[in-house]
Amino acid sequence: MYKVLVVDDSKTVLSLLKSELQQYDTIEPIFVQSHKEAMQKIREHQGNIQAAVLDYNLPDAPNGEVVLLANSHHIPSVILTGTLDEKVKDLILKSNVVDFILKDDPSSIHSAINSINRVLKNHETTVLVVDDSAVYRQTLSQSLKQMHLKIIEAKDGQEALDIMNSDKHDISLVITDYEMPRMDGVQLTFTLREKYNKDKLGIIAISASENENAISKFLKFGANDFINKPFTHNEVVTTINSNLELLDLFDQIKNLANKDFLTGAYNRRYFFDSGTAIFLKEKRKKKPLVVAMLDIDKFKNINDTYGHDVGDVAIKEIKRILDNTLRKSDLMARFGGEEFCILLENISLEDTHKLFERIRQRFESNRIDVGTKTISYTVSIGVQFGLVDSLEEMIRLADEALYFAKENGRNQVKINSSE
Repeated sequence: MYKVLVVDDSKTVLSLLKSELQQYDTIEPIFVQSHKEAMQKIREHQGNIQAAVLDYNLPDAPNGEVVLLANSHHIPSVILTGTLDEKVKDLILKSNVVDFILKDDPSSIHSAINSINRVLKNHETTVLVVDDSAVYRQTLSQSLKQMHLKIIEAKDGQEALDIMNSDKHDISLVITDYEMPRMDGVQLTFTLREKYNKDKLGIIAISASENENAISKFLKFGANDFINKPFTHNEVVTTINSNLELLDLFDQIKNLANKDFLTGAYNRRYFFDSGTAIFLKEKRKKKPLVVAMLDIDKFKNINDTYGHDVGDVAIKEIKRILDNTLRKSDLMARFGGEEFCILLENISLEDTHKLFERIRQRFESNRIDVGTKTISYTVSIGVQFGLVDSLEEMIRLADEALYFAKENGRNQVKINSSE
C-alpha cells in the first residue's frame, strides 16, 4: 500500500478527494486539514509517505508552507490552488512539485488523483540511462531518483542492448546519448524499434552534438522525444513525465479493448487470444494445463433481493478474491455475467485440487458490506486438467464440470482429468 498525505482545510474538497481515492485499492490516504496536522503525520509515518495532495493556502500556512514542508521530507506533491500568481509559480519551479491543479476546474479533483497515481507508478517503473559520460549518467540518475523511478545505467549502446535482451528487467523508458563507442544512440534506437513498438517502450534521445541532423535522425528511427545538452532538472522531469503519461495512455486504450469495464478483469476476447498462445506452447511441450470455470451460486437471488447495483459489487468481489489467490502468471477473465474463466500452467493435479478448494472456501467465508447490508454467497467451480485437442474443448469440458457441480448441490469443486 502507498501512503498519500492529503491536506485541505475544506471538508467538501476532502470529501471529494476521499471519494476519488476509494477507486484505488493500492492507496492508503491520510487526511488532514492544517499545516500543523500535516507536520504531525509526516513525523508519525517517519519517511513512509510516498506522495501528497496539498492545498496551497491553509489557515495556518497561507503562503505554501505545507509545500515546503513536504519538499523538505522529499515527498513529491500535487498542489491544489485557487490562483496561479508569480509566488505560486516560483514555488512550483523550485520545489518537488509533480503538478499543480486549479481548484476552479470542475475536473480538478480527478486530475489531482491522476497525477498522484502517476507518481506512485514511478516506484514500479524502470528507466535505462545510456551515456558514455559518467558525469551525465550521474546527473540524469539524480533527477530520476527524485522522481522515485528505478534506474539502470549503461555506458554505450551495445551494453544497453545486452541489458534489454537479457529480459531481467521490465524497462519502460530508455534515455540515450547520441555519440558513444561501440554503438551510438541512433543505431541503438533503430535496433530497439525493430523489437519494441512505441506503445511498449519510450525512447528519449539526449545530445550535445552540433550536427543539425541529430534530432531528425533520432526521430526518424523511432525516438519519442529529444533533449539538448546541457539540460536542467525541470526539462528532464517534464519530458520524462510526458512520455510516461503517453505510455499510460497506450495502456488505457489497450485496457479498453482487452478488459471488462465493470471488474477490470480481462475479457473473453483477450482470454482466447492469450490463452490460445499458452495452450499451443504447452501442447508442444506436452505439459498439462488447467482450465476452470467459476460461477456464483444463485446469483439471480442477489439481484432480486438487493438490486443490480449490489449484484455488480458481488461480481467485482470475484475479481478481488481471485487476484489475491492466483499467481501473477495465471490468466483470468470474465466471460459474462457472474462467470469467470481461469487458465493455469505449471501446476500439478494435487495442487490444482488444493488451489480451487481454497478459492471455494474463501468465497464461502467471505462477507461483503454494502451500505447497511451485509451479503455473502458461495461459488461452484468446474475444472479440466490435462491436454485435449484445443483450448475451446478444454473450456467446454470445464463448463461440463461446472454444470455437474451446480446440479449436485453447488458450493463445490468438480475436477475432471484427461491425464
